[in-house]
Amino acid sequence: MPLFSAPAVNAVAVEERAAALAKRSIKKGAKVAGLKLSISMMDLTTLEGKDTAGKVRQMCRKAVTPMDSDPTLPSCAAVCVYPNFVTIAKAALEGSAVKVASVATAFPSGQSPIAVKLDDVRRAVEFGADEIDMVIDRGAMLSGDYAKVFDEIAATKEACGPAHLKVILETGELGSYDVVRKASDLAIAAGADFIKTSTGKIQPAATPPVTLVMLEAIRDHFYQTGVRIGMKPAGGVRTAKQALHYLVIVKETLGDAWLTPDLFRFGASALLNDVLMQLEKERTGNYQASEDFSKD
Repeated sequence: MPLFSAPAVNAVAVEERAAALAKRSIKKGAKVAGLKLSISMMDLTTLEGKDTAGKVRQMCRKAVTPMDSDPTLPSCAAVCVYPNFVTIAKAALEGSAVKVASVATAFPSGQSPIAVKLDDVRRAVEFGADEIDMVIDRGAMLSGDYAKVFDEIAATKEACGPAHLKVILETGELGSYDVVRKASDLAIAAGADFIKTSTGKIQPAATPPVTLVMLEAIRDHFYQTGVRIGMKPAGGVRTAKQALHYLVIVKETLGDAWLTPDLFRFGASALLNDVLMQLEKERTGNYQASEDFSKD
């Protein structure tokens, strides 16, 4: 397949399959296991202009110990912050297995000169970021300037050094499944360790059909090369029920090998509390009030 071509996507088939997989019933022990797995895959995220050091530290504490009353729960996979908060997050997470991810490349618009974007990446890595979440230039993608998109991803990957690179497609701005598939293939070819749906700043963000299209690109790449690429739906995944449905889609499309934080993440800000509430319901038989859980 030529570098910048991609197979056409059958929109009806993708939407029907995503809807069918969402109807799978998961109960009792499998449900509890799935909810705990989803916690281990979460990137707790705060990307607001009003972020403070105190808010970041509180989020880090929650990432390490999601619920004080149940120390058996796994830690989250990572926290995701702006570059200015990377050193604060690293200090707060010292001694834990939780990673620090940082957005870069003029997040969320991606509209800055490449030199500025790469400086952004290098600075975040110097501050200690384990992972970089970059945004592609959607204007270049939509205008057909695929070489520019490819070259920026490749340059960003080089600037990451030892850090892993997640490439955000911002699927809500790409317009069609065909463009999502092409952007997925392009990002993977350019060196992405993960492909990610959204910044969380644009609606629609992650959806099951879009995620399925991206997972199929990952599957086809694996069949061709034997290399596993990760996937991260972000934005709009708010409930435990949704999280379980996404895990079903991953399992049915890519298999058990991808059911690990190394290859699948949720971009989460509101998801964790709902999962904790569901786990308490399974444990006690009663729903807890949302006020019983910290908001950060």
